[in-house]
Amino acid sequence: MGKHTFKEWLIATRPWSFPASAMPVIVTCVYLYGTYTQINWLNGLWALVNIIVFHAAGNTWSDYLDYRKGVDTPDSFGVKTLTSGQFTANEIRRLSLWLLGISILLGTGLLLRTGWTLLGIGIGGILCTLLYPWLKYRAFGDVVIFMAYALLPTWGTSYVLTGTVHMQVLWLAVPVGLITVAILHANNTRDVKTDKCACIKTLAMQTGNTVAKYIYAAEVLLPFLWMAAGVVLGHFPLWSLLTFIVLPLAVGNVKLMWASADGKTDVIARLDEKTAQLQLAFSFVLSITFLIAVWV
Repeated sequence: MGKHTFKEWLIATRPWSFPASAMPVIVTCVYLYGTYTQINWLNGLWALVNIIVFHAAGNTWSDYLDYRKGVDTPDSFGVKTLTSGQFTANEIRRLSLWLLGISILLGTGLLLRTGWTLLGIGIGGILCTLLYPWLKYRAFGDVVIFMAYALLPTWGTSYVLTGTVHMQVLWLAVPVGLITVAILHANNTRDVKTDKCACIKTLAMQTGNTVAKYIYAAEVLLPFLWMAAGVVLGHFPLWSLLTFIVLPLAVGNVKLMWASADGKTDVIARLDEKTAQLQLAFSFVLSITFLIAVWV
């Protein structure tokens, strides 16, 4: 491992994707801050670091298996850490296992600080990390992503912060989680051609290009309707309607997706990154609205 710089190892973990896992934790922390007085902020910070390390382990594990499976090739849009020859497959595999081991140690420490309820959530996260590639190849990747980066983080964060799993955080998990799933869906829609060559199945491949476009549009636009419904039903403060200021980003992404066609996906070559940026912007604004509701 010594022949690579720290920066190269860091890039191999795909840090641009970390907001997908970090923001559900942050949004949940801020949401509960306005509801509960007894908040353990050290546990919240611990959980944030832990899920980012878990995410890095999952990214590298997926990259390793995608390379071995032939999903990522020099001609594909995927990450180039392996296909370019910069890293060997064994190096990425070892990196992934080291990261997974660190995340398990961090999770064990947090478990000892909180309680055994966290064990089930942690096991769920580990299974999502290890089984994600296998399930992704069988069109279940979208479900795993929603579990790993929406349901489990919001439940787990609410537990480590307050000692209780608060089911109302599902109102947060749905809008943030849908946009997070859209990151994968944009990636899979772009990669249908190369995925077919690798003999795997994804939701975008199974539905076809036209339906895949509608699915993406729903994933990035429905969260705004969800926020409006949450405000009307009293789950979110009125300030949360400020999330609509990032709606133009979502609309722009939908237009990009709609400009793509079967076999001509260059226009959405970076739509997964743009969707990650949308998720970050949406979650950041949502967090700010919760703080405004408390302070104003």
